[in-house]
Amino acid sequence: MQYVITGSLGHISQPIVVSLVKAGHTVSVITSNAGKKEAIEALGATALVGSLEDAGFVTRSFAGADAVYLMIPPYATESGWREWQNKIADNFVAALGANNTRYAVVLSSIGAHLGNGAGPIDGLADLEKKLQSLTALNVLSLRPSYFFYNFFGQIPMIKNMNIMGANFGNTGEKLILTDTSDIASVATEALLSLSFTGQSAQYIASDERTPEEVATVLSNAIGKPGVPWVTFSDEQSLGGMLQMGLPTAMAEAYTQLGKSVREGLLQEDYRKNPPAQLGKVKLEDFARQFAAVYQQS
Repeated sequence: MQYVITGSLGHISQPIVVSLVKAGHTVSVITSNAGKKEAIEALGATALVGSLEDAGFVTRSFAGADAVYLMIPPYATESGWREWQNKIADNFVAALGANNTRYAVVLSSIGAHLGNGAGPIDGLADLEKKLQSLTALNVLSLRPSYFFYNFFGQIPMIKNMNIMGANFGNTGEKLILTDTSDIASVATEALLSLSFTGQSAQYIASDERTPEEVATVLSNAIGKPGVPWVTFSDEQSLGGMLQMGLPTAMAEAYTQLGKSVREGLLQEDYRKNPPAQLGKVKLEDFARQFAAVYQQS
């Protein structure tokens, strides 16, 4: 089988590439960083160097693929986040259609059922919807939740203010947490089996804990027990991110995302359609990694 993997050698893409190559398949990896070419080839895959913003490049890259793994990369420009996500989505759809690709596993997100009101996730909802136009394409949209490694962003707050926090929490609602290795495992299994048909979504979660539990476990791990989780107002959250230098559009999107968590909207469909089982990585496992990064920062 021939596979095309987007996401270069990221936290999720690299384990997928390793597993597919080990299984004897032909794998090509799209990367915008020419410096990754040697590392990709060392894994036994072919490096396709170019930009997902280049529709022609994407279409050429998907040629001959039996299945693709799709992810929209992070975005760091001042404005137009959703518009940029839609541009990548349109390029994916055009390439899949032109090449009559049969299978796609998509990195989407919890909250994609909303369509609007979930900040950066809204563009992933658009991607899911656009893919529905390809009636011959079998699509599995993976919907993980809050990545464990997002908590690394709390380290400056702990060091400077001795608190953790966001514009959600203190409601008893558990955060749905996901480790990238668990996402990679689910994606790899789907790509190897290609047993999904039509258009479907699958939620992925590793653990469920309240923000207060997160603060307790992580502060204990770094040897600073008692660091509290503080729930900020939306205005405080936005102001804090702007002070940290985040572009306004991104700060507004993340504030909107936190608001949807606080109001229970982001996780409402997950609660109706939970995964059959949680992944292997738990908060206490991640805490060891968090402590190592904390000490090095």
